[in-house]
Amino acid sequence: MEYAGLLGSVVLLIWLALRGVDIIFAALLCSLLVILTNGLPLAQGLTEYFSFGPLGAFTFAGKFFLLFAAGAMFGRVMGESHAAASIALALVKKLGAHRALWITTLACALLTYGGVVVFVVIFAMYPLGLKLLQEADIPKRLFCAALALGSGTFTLTALPGTPSIHNVIASVALGTDLFAGFWLGIAGGAMMFGGGIWYLERQRKLAAERGEGFVPGPRDKITDVGEGGCPHWVAACLPLVAVLLTIIMPRVFMQVLTPETMAGDAAPIRLLQFAANQPVVWPSIALFCGTFLAVVLFPTMRRHALHVVGAGTQDSIMPLINTAAVIGFGGVVTQTAVFAQSTQWVLDSSLPPLVSTFFSVSLVSAITGSASGGLQIFMQTMAPAYLEMGMEAETLHRIATMASGGFDSLPHCGAIIAMLTITQLTHKDAYRDVGMITVVIPVLSTLILMGALSLMA
Repeated sequence: MEYAGLLGSVVLLIWLALRGVDIIFAALLCSLLVILTNGLPLAQGLTEYFSFGPLGAFTFAGKFFLLFAAGAMFGRVMGESHAAASIALALVKKLGAHRALWITTLACALLTYGGVVVFVVIFAMYPLGLKLLQEADIPKRLFCAALALGSGTFTLTALPGTPSIHNVIASVALGTDLFAGFWLGIAGGAMMFGGGIWYLERQRKLAAERGEGFVPGPRDKITDVGEGGCPHWVAACLPLVAVLLTIIMPRVFMQVLTPETMAGDAAPIRLLQFAANQPVVWPSIALFCGTFLAVVLFPTMRRHALHVVGAGTQDSIMPLINTAAVIGFGGVVTQTAVFAQSTQWVLDSSLPPLVSTFFSVSLVSAITGSASGGLQIFMQTMAPAYLEMGMEAETLHRIATMASGGFDSLPHCGAIIAMLTITQLTHKDAYRDVGMITVVIPVLSTLILMGALSLMA
């Protein structure tokens, strides 16, 4: 009964998401199914495990509310000031409208590899992407897939040196650095990027042949050429550049300054230490600064800045709550004895260590719908056993990190829910393409890499 309840709840959540059922209701229903079939205490399961536990819905919402709100404000201001349209038109003029998916993927990759949180990337890129799609007449579902490729695949799990939470979790747990498994990461990242771009371009051409084009969502506001006087693209880039520099520069300074200097008590040093220790608050401050700069720079914003920023705050609520609900479901699942037994079963199997590592991380990430959550659980509970088996720490670091970024992106993944909510798409609209980009291609890339390692051993 326990196994059937856990597996059935995950399958039911995926099915409900694909059917377009409200994800908050779906997450609550499936969490209740897990609680009842696994003998968890009802009150504790709903109020602690689902709501306020380490992976609780409101724990997540409380931690990330400021970031979601700041990101939505910045995105709304960049859209309504016509700054996003100005940047998009400049890119189209230089590179051609048909390269909109390349532009989106590479821009997202640069942002996430620079340390910008995925949710910030989605909010910042969305108003820019709308104008790119309109100019290129590309279906919105492919823009969503390009967002996922650039911000949620090779830059998060494969490329060495990325400051993503996934890379940091493995580094801290194994005592390796962020560049561990350098050539494995380069090869894996190249396969994910190459396979993703090939798929996107193929789908773009097929969509053009079928006459499928861009259709805006009900809340999308897209600036027409000449409407309201778009700012010059250089000025339009300044708020975005300000956000990126604010987020990235503390990392740069901390790399070049000596430990003795960083141990000082001067105000600039304290500011750097604050930026390094606040992965949510500091990017939020950067986004607030970018929003303020946009209001100052663009005349169209000054007359009704408070209303626009307020509307942006409202834009953040549904993505935050939808994502939090799915995270809460994972919080309930991780409290079951079946979950612990399942992960231990993979560990105790006679599979080769590489294969066992892949299945262990994939299983946990798939059940929780979270790459970082799955990787954290794996590193805390199973990684030491694999090191005892003789696996090199650097190989384990890179393979486990890449494996976490495959089956985590099933339809109940919190980041997928947030992206679809922000872009006003349903699973039925976009998940086929997003799933190919975030599940199929990363999983195949990791398996190919493991096969090559086995042949070289």
